[in-house]
Amino acid sequence: MNVLLLEYLPILIFMGLAAGLGLAFILAAFVLAPSNPDPEKVSTYECGFNAFDDARMKFNVRFYLVAILFIIFDLEVAFLFPWIFPIFDGNIFAFWSMMVFMGIFVVGFLYEWRKGALDWE
Repeated sequence: MNVLLLEYLPILIFMGLAAGLGLAFILAAFVLAPSNPDPEKVSTYECGFNAFDDARMKFNVRFYLVAILFIIFDLEVAFLFPWIFPIFDGNIFAFWSMMVFMGIFVVGFLYEWRKGALDWE
């Protein structure tokens, strides 16, 4: 049982060092950082707008459209990373399946571009 616990000792030491360094950095920033707030610095700033009275004010739908398009295309690009490993092994099926995926990806991108969803106006 002691041999098994000794195998985990480096991990526990590493976790202890990481927690200690994290706390040390947080405390150092709290103690050493300058603190001179002014009204402009502590004011609420969100989404490129200054603070306004009504929190239920309607936003332009283009903000949401750009966010959704970013998420969709970002996730599709994330599928490209694991694709490269089968290509190194010479897997031709992986190559052509990714070409089909990229074709659908490009068609979707051109459709969004053609509809004007990427134009801000």
